[in-house]
Amino acid sequence: MQQAMKGNLSIHTENIFPIIKKFLYSDHEIFLRELVSNGVDACQKLKALSSLGEFTGELGELKVQIGVNKDAKTITINDTGIGMTAEEIDKYINQIAFSGATEFVQKYQDKISDARNQIIGNFGLGFYSAFMVAKKVEIITKSYKAEVPAARWVCEGNTEFIIEPAEKLQRGTTIILHIAEDSEEFLDKERLKNILNKYARFLPIPVELEGEQINTTKPLWTIPPAELKDDDYLDFYKQLYPFSEKPIFWIHLNVDYPFNLTGILYFPKIKNTIEIQKNKIQLYSRQVFITDEVSDIVPEFLTLLHGVIDSPDIPLNVSRSYLQADSNVKKINTYITKKVADKLSELFRNDRKAFEEKWESIGLFIKYGMLTDEKFYEKAEKFCLLKNLEGKFFTLDEYREHTRANQTDKHGNLIWLYTNDKEKQFTYIDSARKRSYDVLVFDDILDNAFGERLERKLEKVQIRRVDAEVIDKLIPKENEHKSALSKEEEEKIKELFKKVIADDKISIQVQALAPDELPVLITMPEYIRRMQEMSRLQGWSWALNEKNFNVTINGNHLLISKLLQESNEEKQSALAAHLYDLAQLSHGILEGEKLSKFIQKSIEFLG
Repeated sequence: MQQAMKGNLSIHTENIFPIIKKFLYSDHEIFLRELVSNGVDACQKLKALSSLGEFTGELGELKVQIGVNKDAKTITINDTGIGMTAEEIDKYINQIAFSGATEFVQKYQDKISDARNQIIGNFGLGFYSAFMVAKKVEIITKSYKAEVPAARWVCEGNTEFIIEPAEKLQRGTTIILHIAEDSEEFLDKERLKNILNKYARFLPIPVELEGEQINTTKPLWTIPPAELKDDDYLDFYKQLYPFSEKPIFWIHLNVDYPFNLTGILYFPKIKNTIEIQKNKIQLYSRQVFITDEVSDIVPEFLTLLHGVIDSPDIPLNVSRSYLQADSNVKKINTYITKKVADKLSELFRNDRKAFEEKWESIGLFIKYGMLTDEKFYEKAEKFCLLKNLEGKFFTLDEYREHTRANQTDKHGNLIWLYTNDKEKQFTYIDSARKRSYDVLVFDDILDNAFGERLERKLEKVQIRRVDAEVIDKLIPKENEHKSALSKEEEEKIKELFKKVIADDKISIQVQALAPDELPVLITMPEYIRRMQEMSRLQGWSWALNEKNFNVTINGNHLLISKLLQESNEEKQSALAAHLYDLAQLSHGILEGEKLSKFIQKSIEFLG
């Protein structure tokens, strides 16, 4: 095809370019990713042909070069790869239905086991992303076949094109973009550099912008783990996340069956929050950055991790911007979950003490996994830890045994007590300790939901906050306190407090507690408390009022006896009201005007 050729592009719509510009790609900067990726493909193809002996010439320096000319308003992308003949331009550029990369893989798949992995451009439309930013595109190319002359293709953003002979001595392809007026932002070198740093920083062929190499051609995840040291992983993490603390540990993924997947997942130091940690895993396909929205391929709880996943088997749509539903996605999802669970299990078995020291960071992550992924829960049961107020750690089985003798109710249920604010709940913690009950620390953002999950999964285990109305329901011990009040006195006290509280919806009971515990205690039904916690997490308002808690009167307290002995009904009611206010104060619900009046009453009592 020595003579110039004019023609129309083989497409099914007369005006595809506005469609490409507006709808095919979500972001116009993608043009640079696509064209640079095509240039890398061209170089990879030539390397493959050389390894097969089908190209015997000098490979020379395989690379992709980008240049920008603000005066001419052009961007040039040049590669030293396989190049094209005029016939190939006609086939691969004009006839949009064909993809040169796809045909190449099909041709050599029996000869090169990882040919598919070496070729990025599986989408025939990738080249046409150029017209998102260019009003005119030129291709000047020379095939690796030495005897074939160079060719030039020109198209001005419509269905007409020209192919003609060209002068080009060096093998490869040069694409010249004549930038449209509405896309002149891309004529800025720093703008292009930022795009390349995002999409091309780990491409396997050198990529240069105005002579400066942008990328690392052999990123860490492509190197066998046996060849790497801890410092290598830490340096790579710093490269990915320069402002983050050092990760706790990491997992190097490397699998080639039943799908191809490589990558490195890091466990960051997770704070007591979730949302700000997400979208830190970068998804690549053959070292080309695709997205950091990986929720379709990575289980929800694993989005808390940082790192890189690279797989040619992740199905992408035509613009590579979005994942598509596919059986491989589910397989990869399952595989990653298993690898993470296995790594955590290994760390727990090999060095439990170190695992416990890391719990502050990994505990939230593990709980999130147990809440959202059934398979992970099954594995994590063995290494999930509970921490008590004394700072001791227990597995679920260990804690069951730890509490069995002393925290079982009359129905045979284990009652696990916890605090989520040891300062505010100190009175109740102190009461539990006096009875030799153990108290867990549940102060993570997920602990409310996590406790409910454990209750559903663990047989005959109930989890209650230390100020819930539960302690009195545990089986009394031999040394449990006997009531100092008669039944008649108990009823009298109840009637007195009913008058003072004046709310029939509040349950009032008298119980024989230790003499040194509070005279009046407020406890909250666990389901009410959980609703409050959920409301708080969701940002809803939930006002604690007098309908939400119960009142327990300590029949063994000296002040209760004093109350019974008081003959002046006015003083008796005033003292009962003050004791009730004390209970509310202890529970953290006495505030505003009520608190002010309580303080004034206290002063009067002291006087």
